[in-house]
Amino acid sequence: MTRPFRFMGPVPEPQPKGRWQDALRRMEDLGFSSARVVDHFTETSALEPITAMTAAVAVTRRLRVVSLVACNDYRHPVMTHRMAAFIDVLSEGRLELGLGAGWMRSDYDAAGIGYDTAAVRIARLGEAVSVIKRLFGDAPVDHHGEHYRISGLNGLPKPVQRPHPPLLIGGGGRRILSLAAREADIVGINANMRAGAVTSEAAADLGPDSIAEKVLWVREAALAAGRQPDSYELQISCFVTNVTKTTEAARQALEGVAGYFGMSGADEVATSPGVLVGTVEQCVETLQERRERYGFSYFDLRADPETTAPIVARLSGT
Repeated sequence: MTRPFRFMGPVPEPQPKGRWQDALRRMEDLGFSSARVVDHFTETSALEPITAMTAAVAVTRRLRVVSLVACNDYRHPVMTHRMAAFIDVLSEGRLELGLGAGWMRSDYDAAGIGYDTAAVRIARLGEAVSVIKRLFGDAPVDHHGEHYRISGLNGLPKPVQRPHPPLLIGGGGRRILSLAAREADIVGINANMRAGAVTSEAAADLGPDSIAEKVLWVREAALAAGRQPDSYELQISCFVTNVTKTTEAARQALEGVAGYFGMSGADEVATSPGVLVGTVEQCVETLQERRERYGFSYFDLRADPETTAPIVARLSGT
């Protein structure tokens, strides 16, 4: 089954209310499927995902919202469910709930949150996913696990999307991707962030062979859990997105990325599914090739939506 293309763009950073609303409505008019917000205290965004998504659905009509991804360690799953359920009701079913185990060490250090091993963080996320899914259901939830204790809690409000809003789980290691394969409606493929920071090693882990291996891990874990590949959607972020006017400008941009990450050259960078650089025609062909090779249909375009709008117009829904 070949899924149609979908695209997400960024929820705008804080700015005067009217401009912020206009930017979201413009993204909606341009044909983006969703607006996404990341979840970090340091180095990146000034947005908090739950409040940002709530505000975004209040000023749009069709645009979906997605947390890419909300860190499980920053919120108790009971609160994550309650906030997510309200957004789903408020938006009349436009929420995609993205969850992750957490990885950015500077966030944990800045907030004074204990940075457990990856195994512990992923196990905790697994428990949280179980709790959240059941809270979206109709029966009261009892859960007595290693990390959470829930007793007779009826999750309210009940969501519009049933059995629950689409769940996106993202990550780059085999353990987290296996969890995603078992539990998620959307599986986000990322680099392995074992270092707790963006490094050249992480950039290299977005190479074509690494991504192909990650997709295989997902497929194997899904099949082992009795799920077929058409039961989940594959998503990836184009961390470097640059739509150029000419092929020569594209090559120069790729050389710059290669130099920054200490890679061999433009050709190596261009093959990374985490990079999308080229003219509109080149980018369209590249995305079509990546859907064919890896199965990706849902792309996070990390650039000004106005610059990527021609790509969205060409491919969205096809």
